[in-house]
Amino acid sequence: MNGMLSASVTSFADTERDLVSVERTEAYTKKVVPEKWRGVTTPPVSWPQQGAVTFENVCLQYREHLPFALDNITFEVNAGERLVSLDEQGVEKTSLFKALFRIVEVTTGDIIIDDLSIRLLPLHDLRFRIAIIPQDPFLFSGTVRENLDPNEEHMDSELWVALNKTHLSSAVHMLGGLSADVGIGGKQFSTGQKQLLCLARAVLRNAKIICVDEATANCDGETDRFIQHALRSVFHNSTVFTVAHRLHTVLDSDRVMVMGNGIIKEFDTPANLLANPESEFAALASEAGISS
Repeated sequence: MNGMLSASVTSFADTERDLVSVERTEAYTKKVVPEKWRGVTTPPVSWPQQGAVTFENVCLQYREHLPFALDNITFEVNAGERLVSLDEQGVEKTSLFKALFRIVEVTTGDIIIDDLSIRLLPLHDLRFRIAIIPQDPFLFSGTVRENLDPNEEHMDSELWVALNKTHLSSAVHMLGGLSADVGIGGKQFSTGQKQLLCLARAVLRNAKIICVDEATANCDGETDRFIQHALRSVFHNSTVFTVAHRLHTVLDSDRVMVMGNGIIKEFDTPANLLANPESEFAALASEAGISS
């Protein structure tokens, strides 16, 4: 009787624990609003050719009762320009990317890429044409080849070129080549190497718009230099949005946008902002020990 009672209690506890998954699945199915995958128009195969981005009176709100994360912001990014976004809380910087990828639909306003409104596009076409290097790198369980080229669109020689540009070829050779297993979550690589592998994906995509979401936040100084060098050399013809973590790595950007409370407070070249001692960017640079 003792054994049967113990087994019954264990079985009941396991069943109750497993049913939590059923409850969560049911909640996702009923409460989560599905994304609007279909679009009004299909972009050309070569879109975007230039990579010019325009935000026109964009307002973004996560919930009806919450303040606007982006409050009627308007700015233009020229083709091939390197733009850095800064803010104290980090909310506005992330909201820019969410609006650009339509993770959250904008409340009002429009975002235009090369004279084409992104709200008219199918989500797959929009997100496939923009590359992102995330703050927390993620690798799928499988081989290096499957992580670099999951759709099998490139030859091995192209994969090695991308690895060479991101200084990862020697590490991949030591691991066993493109067919080597990266392990669960990419445990065979360090955090910096996983970030460089994400950068190699973007190199293969050859996208005209690159979003860098604090890619060097969890990296050492050497990996930071590798990433910054690749961004400057490989993507010199692409428009690069960067969420800054280390100010000294983005001082050579074309323009800096300082945000706060959902609005753009400052938008100018780093040199002009540093020359103005009253600017918020100059204050942030002074805290980081940067004077020129």
